[in-house]
Amino acid sequence: MLKVAAECHLHGLVHRDMKPENFLFKSTKENSPLKATDFGLSDFIKPAETISHTDTISAGKKFQDIVGSAYYVAPEVLKRRSGPESDVWSIGVITYILLCGRRPFWDKTEDAHPWVREGGDASEIPIDISVLSNMRRFVKYSRLKQFALRALASTLDDGELADLRDQFDAIDVDKNGSISLEEMRQALAKDLPWKLKDSRVLEILQAIDSNTDGLVDFSEFVAAALHVHQLEEHNSEKWHQRSQTAFEKFDLDKDGYITPEELRMVTHGLRGSIDPLLEEADIDKDGKISLSEFRRLLRTASIGSRNAPSPSGHRNSQKI
Repeated sequence: MLKVAAECHLHGLVHRDMKPENFLFKSTKENSPLKATDFGLSDFIKPAETISHTDTISAGKKFQDIVGSAYYVAPEVLKRRSGPESDVWSIGVITYILLCGRRPFWDKTEDAHPWVREGGDASEIPIDISVLSNMRRFVKYSRLKQFALRALASTLDDGELADLRDQFDAIDVDKNGSISLEEMRQALAKDLPWKLKDSRVLEILQAIDSNTDGLVDFSEFVAAALHVHQLEEHNSEKWHQRSQTAFEKFDLDKDGYITPEELRMVTHGLRGSIDPLLEEADIDKDGKISLSEFRRLLRTASIGSRNAPSPSGHRNSQKI
């Protein structure tokens, strides 16, 4: 996509409507070239051949009309003084969507992009939307999966926790080492399409708060915010070691299986029968949980979280 933008700009052309729908593969082959389409809003600036390469982005006239598609337009477009840089901004938004699975900007008005607003108060460490998403999912997991994630979280070292420490500190506004209900509400409110009710925020906090003190400390936060698939994909050998260490926190007699008795001992104080917890992970129904079954539990969500509702306020991309 950047190569397309660069080629256009070198020939003095600004696309002005770059979005995922306007990039198409020529065929279904794995090595198919990618084509840019829909040049209906494109326009020419001063051709690049007459200026230096380093000045290409800033050279030429500025467009004063507001065109493009919602979510992808650059601030310069809304300010009616855009140029080639607006294409680069749009590709940045596309990249964000490819990495996170959602758009970075959600609002109904042109002036609601606070983190790029002149004179704005953007934090040095923005809150990662995927971390908030993981915390929302945590409440939907079975109790056994929650226990398993806490065991897995305890195997990470300080270096591996650095990014999550930054996220925790960004949510912990008063810097007292724990996340309160109000701080949790403020953080989750940043994921605008969800707009959770206060009762729902309390439910999430209570699920993460394993020691039931009404606050979320860092170790509790890590268990809920952890990206399990990233851990596995980043270093598969280390993942196997780490997941086995977490498994052994349940496998008290080290015989390679978690039995109902061991499960009851590890989850002491948990009300109700152990059977539902066991059944979720016991795939072969032999009455105990093997290491491979435990790893599968860590990778997969409970049945309830697979049917999580889509965020409210979702809108299709529209022409401006």
